[in-house]
Amino acid sequence: MEIKLSFLGATRNVTGSRYLLEANGSKILIDCGIYQERDFRHRNWDTFPVPPDSLDSVLLTHAHLDHCGLIPKLVRDGFKGRIYCTDATYDITQIMLLDSAKIQMEDAEFKRRRHKSEGREGKYPEIPLYTEDDAEASFHLFSTVDYREPVDIGDGLSATFYDAGHVLGSSMIKITVSDHGKNRTILFSGDVGRRNKPILRDPTVFSEADYVIVESTYGDRVHGSSADIADHLADVVNSTQKAGGNIIVPSFALERAQEVLYYLNRLVMENRIPHLVVFMDSPMAVRITRVFESHPEMFDKEMTKLVNGDNSPFGFRGLRMVGSVEESKAINHITGTVMVIAGSGMCTGGRIKHHLVTNIARRKSTVLFVGYQARGTLGRQILDGAKGVRILGRRYPVRARVAQISGFSAHADRDELVQWLSGIKDAPRRVFVTHGEEESALSFGEFIKQNMGLAVSVPEYGEQVVLD
Repeated sequence: MEIKLSFLGATRNVTGSRYLLEANGSKILIDCGIYQERDFRHRNWDTFPVPPDSLDSVLLTHAHLDHCGLIPKLVRDGFKGRIYCTDATYDITQIMLLDSAKIQMEDAEFKRRRHKSEGREGKYPEIPLYTEDDAEASFHLFSTVDYREPVDIGDGLSATFYDAGHVLGSSMIKITVSDHGKNRTILFSGDVGRRNKPILRDPTVFSEADYVIVESTYGDRVHGSSADIADHLADVVNSTQKAGGNIIVPSFALERAQEVLYYLNRLVMENRIPHLVVFMDSPMAVRITRVFESHPEMFDKEMTKLVNGDNSPFGFRGLRMVGSVEESKAINHITGTVMVIAGSGMCTGGRIKHHLVTNIARRKSTVLFVGYQARGTLGRQILDGAKGVRILGRRYPVRARVAQISGFSAHADRDELVQWLSGIKDAPRRVFVTHGEEESALSFGEFIKQNMGLAVSVPEYGEQVVLD
């Protein structure tokens, strides 16, 4: 039995998740994500390392773009196999990919016009990576699966999806390779969620696996207590209202926006914050919130109780779902404190840039980060204390208060990842640490090697290993 595993993305960086598994004559791609860090975006345009038409199937862990965002390009370039994921992941992926295509088309046109007016050529092509038509063309290849139900993906190959507790519909995927009575199991963690988080159930814990590919986004640190989130959020809301400014929240449309609403709803119910108007200014986030409402079977007990008690965080008084561009622009003319939740979460595109233009130079306003900011993104520049930033082709001073609530993270931290790995009773043959910036991945790899006695590798981009 020879199994080859190639690391085609998310190696010593956080985005662009792609792994190629070759066994028993089949080629399986696990995730097909887009790169979001500036230093790696050129890889989005590169030819795929293997011909797309040679792949048999794609297994998708969840609907974040760094895991699914290159699927339209893969299909356009020749992939004709099946794409397996959960029902909720499929529903959300359609929204994410169409929105991604739209933003790329708009950004390409904006850059083309700007570069033309400035008499220069841009660093990246002034054409979209893919179009809305490309995204739609990929949807007929999806096949949905249920948690814990094995799926035949090739000769002697099966895949089983398990709840990852990260975002709605997210999965950990265990692949079993069988050959002449010999079995090997390869476990892909996807993005590992956190225990006792609102809305979703806890991540699945495994008792055995021969090989483990584990993320390390926060592998070098420990989050603040989730119990502090409500207190921190209340402080930001109350202090900004007292100052007379707005609260601008760059937020991922999937999970983070809904979780912010969960805590705001709780604070309003407890009368700990004023009943301010909250604008969800992201058509994508609005649509995804509707998907949440259509999948109550994935909620944890507390969320189920809220919904059944007619106290859903997706319908509290003061919440305004923004649709049109005109409605979005009108927000900037409102006097008094409002909260604006808009995408993208790392400020790389979308409506958040326009709200930053209006508020980032206002000392009264607050820019509140509730999610991870990858190196090289606009969000990371602001969070790291830049005195000025370039937004939509112009430079603005950063005078607004910049705040961050790390407890919101949907990624397990170092100790939570160790706890997850500790469920595997017999030590895996090897653990591969991926999906973390280089310092984080190396730090976490060394930590579990020293403290758990595990055989650990931190792969390089393009590295291939043979699993016996």
